[in-house]
Amino acid sequence: MSEINQPPVEQPAEANEPGAAGRPGVRRRMLTGDRPTGKLHLGHYVGSISNRVKLQHDYECFFIIADLHMLTTKSSREAIEQIGPNARDAVLDMISAGIDPEQATFYLQSGLGGAIHELYTLFQSLITVPHLQRLPSLKDMARGAGKAEMPFALLGYPILQAADILCVRSQMVPVGKDNLAHVEITREIARRFNHEYGETLPVPEALVGEVPTLVGTDGNGKASKSLGNAILLSDDAATVRRKVKGMFTDPNRVRADVPGETETNPVFVYHRTFNDRPEEVADLTARYQAGTVGDVEVKQSLIEALERFLAPIRERRAEFESRPGYVEQLIVEGTERTRHEAELTLREVRKAMGLASSWNRLRRKAERHRG
Repeated sequence: MSEINQPPVEQPAEANEPGAAGRPGVRRRMLTGDRPTGKLHLGHYVGSISNRVKLQHDYECFFIIADLHMLTTKSSREAIEQIGPNARDAVLDMISAGIDPEQATFYLQSGLGGAIHELYTLFQSLITVPHLQRLPSLKDMARGAGKAEMPFALLGYPILQAADILCVRSQMVPVGKDNLAHVEITREIARRFNHEYGETLPVPEALVGEVPTLVGTDGNGKASKSLGNAILLSDDAATVRRKVKGMFTDPNRVRADVPGETETNPVFVYHRTFNDRPEEVADLTARYQAGTVGDVEVKQSLIEALERFLAPIRERRAEFESRPGYVEQLIVEGTERTRHEAELTLREVRKAMGLASSWNRLRRKAERHRG
């Protein structure tokens, strides 16, 4: 693997220009990412990371570490102090799961400086408050954070997300089902901007994972670190074994000879998602439904399947962790590159709106009469 500070693979000159998307020979851009709230888990993999791995060679990829978004629900000093370590863990999880660090751009959202904040401000006039208030995901986030009332920052979350996507002029956004409505907000903002000020911004597409959300190991909603019902990408073999043995199954199945339910049974959901031996899954499913196999055998097979899936990820993680400062350097260099892209986009947005010319006319007139 080459050193991180070597120059990136060259793209056509116009690929980085605003408005270049869609031109023949220009690779389209993709943006997605995670809030730095801790290590990533299997739910992140099926909801977004698997798509990132598949698409990374077809798109020029930007991966955001969304620490400003994290502040909408976690703004304590203690949470902020964990941004650095959590950002490192998130990037380490992604490159361990198959993202090519030589091709991808990882960046810290708060490191972009003023450009992202100005784009966020300019986009606010393109969407209404009632539209944002109707988004069920925001209400869920507020409840999950224990907030009786919705903070302004959380209400504006989708607008800042639009600034994230559009600042690098992304055309593809792999997301989980819970963020699909947010991408539609971005599409609406881009369409309204282009209608009002001329074709300037791409209208991105959302790509939802094959399994948009993954049920938690306890069968209680989706997998979540905060609920303690998720298997982490970085979990060791003993931890995976313990978590699988404690997984929720069919509560109505009191004995192994009682026919069991497999469609919503978390153990079988994980089998269908991660077991690379479909004939084994089909056999276990048929026998479970017939009441001829017990939970112990089904869970043991799942443990082995998850080990086949996670072992290569652990090996790559150990390799990257053995290189001090490598992940930090990925983030710093990616942030510097993305800051430049955001500034280019802001310049084009201000030009399209006429803000740049208004300021320049005032400045030129002031200079003529100075002194």
